[in-house]
Amino acid sequence: MAGEHRVGYELRVVLLLGLAYGFAFYDRMTMAFLSPFVVKDFALSNAQVGALGSGLSLTWALGAYFIGRWSDRLGRRKPFLLGALLIFSLCSVLSGLSTGFWPLLLSRIVMGAAEGPFLPICLAIIAAASPPRRRGLNSGIVQNGFGSLLGNALAPLLVVAIAQHWGWRASFYMAGLPGLLLLLLVWRFIHEPPAAPATPSSPAGPDGAAGFLAMLAHRNIALCALISCLAVGAIVLGSIFLPLYLVQVRGYTPSTMAKIMAILGLCPVIGGVAVTWLSDRIGRRPPMIVFGLLMALCPLAALYVEGSAALLTALMFIGWIGIGIFPLFMGVIPAETLAFRNTAAAMGIVVAVGEIVGGVIAPVVSGWIADQSSLALPLAIQAGMSLGAGLVALGLRETNPAVLARRGSVTV
Repeated sequence: MAGEHRVGYELRVVLLLGLAYGFAFYDRMTMAFLSPFVVKDFALSNAQVGALGSGLSLTWALGAYFIGRWSDRLGRRKPFLLGALLIFSLCSVLSGLSTGFWPLLLSRIVMGAAEGPFLPICLAIIAAASPPRRRGLNSGIVQNGFGSLLGNALAPLLVVAIAQHWGWRASFYMAGLPGLLLLLLVWRFIHEPPAAPATPSSPAGPDGAAGFLAMLAHRNIALCALISCLAVGAIVLGSIFLPLYLVQVRGYTPSTMAKIMAILGLCPVIGGVAVTWLSDRIGRRPPMIVFGLLMALCPLAALYVEGSAALLTALMFIGWIGIGIFPLFMGVIPAETLAFRNTAAAMGIVVAVGEIVGGVIAPVVSGWIADQSSLALPLAIQAGMSLGAGLVALGLRETNPAVLARRGSVTV
């Protein structure tokens, strides 16, 4: 592919996949921002609110690994991407049609199965379309830039505003429309990436796809999976319980809560670009450590900082910039560790393990704890998980090719 044409296609991939993942994340986060409305209508307990997040996270995890592995076996990415766009968009509409807890839970479960493999497959396509000097940045722009801008910054404002004017069900209906439009654009303008060549040293089975344990035998893959448990748990607990804490404990109105969450939604955009850009220059490991620890500031500020909403929001904003590490441990480090073979399955392992532990178990347990005590406990658990993610990152081995070349090293 000629240089100019390659750069043009690279930009197209980043733009379209960024929008597609952004609206996938918008669909996922809609439930969190509508929780005060849905809790009131359906008389849900905190444990049931946690279960809605956990159900989606469970099937997200299973889909991330098994469908990602299926994609690796077939050597195909695009058909899975298109199927996921169609299913999770329709599931958003089904969420709006729910008549109670169980139908709503079922719609979220099916949505999770479709959205789970979406990010690993997106990142695999981006890794194939990007040169090494922009691989981290492009992954960060798609996952944290578009994902956070649409799912964390735009979503609370639109979702709550639509719910206040036309009801919470209308918010679910409208959340599904962009995915259907992007289905057509991705089908028309994104190419199937070339398959990575197999090598004798790759831990692949007869079908060319590495096994679960074979990939976890890589130190970085195992550590990224552990970091994923802690970091995913932290962000899921924050997304589920922080809106409720701000309304029920802090006493803010839903509109004020939406504004605070929208402002927080901007910081992953900043972090997703800044952290990954920094990792392209100084290496993947140092930003993982520093910004992983920084995430703890958000829940700690919510719990202990008294005073104006502006001060509280500013401190939480600074802490939430740490979410910029997500593209690194979910996509870039696994891809570089395995030299771009079996990338969707490897990323799927990291996402799956993180979603099961951090996205399934943590919200249910934390919701039960909140019912027994208060909504402060889930935020305290969130802070502890954030600190743990930064500490585990100390054990990572560097994978940035440019940094390793300067050191005269090789990728492990």
